[in-house]
Amino acid sequence: MTEERRQKFEKVLACRQNDLTVVLENVIDPHNISAVMRSCDAVGIQEIFVLNTRIPRHKKWGFRSSRSAAKWVTVHQYEDVVACFTAIRNSYSSIFTTSLTANSISLYSMELTRSMALVFGNEQYGVSDEINALADGSFVIPQVGMIQSLNISVACAVTLYEAYRQKQAAGHYDQQKLTNEHVNTLFNQWALNREEDL
Repeated sequence: MTEERRQKFEKVLACRQNDLTVVLENVIDPHNISAVMRSCDAVGIQEIFVLNTRIPRHKKWGFRSSRSAAKWVTVHQYEDVVACFTAIRNSYSSIFTTSLTANSISLYSMELTRSMALVFGNEQYGVSDEINALADGSFVIPQVGMIQSLNISVACAVTLYEAYRQKQAAGHYDQQKLTNEHVNTLFNQWALNREEDL
């Protein structure tokens, strides 16, 4: 391993966040999932949850292998809602969905420095009623256009960069948040990836 590669790993791992994750419910297009992975990697999210209760389990993501963000983030796939949400609740304090309901709050009113899982739903139907019922609340991205929705990967990117802005201002990227054991495990996993994937 080159010194440059080692330093890159160490720098990225030092910024990984252990208190923010993304949950994708029945997202059909693997290219959307891949785009979400890249946004997660960009803002330091290490793990995401992919819940498939109405569609088959994903076997491939939509990307060129040399640019795969899946090499750098940890993906948990579930077919069972209870198992998925139990795992999320064990690591994150609250769960919020992207849903347009009477009680939804603006993204810009959210305190995104808290431990939180953010749920994004199916491209056509959004987050299901079942998942909304299990969540602690919902939020919307303010818009003034005719079409009151965004592509899921775009909506996720907008949301994550608001979280990044808040967390950076609060100093969340100034100190290592993963345990040393977790950092070492990821470092060793990443070291197996090819040089050209960086």
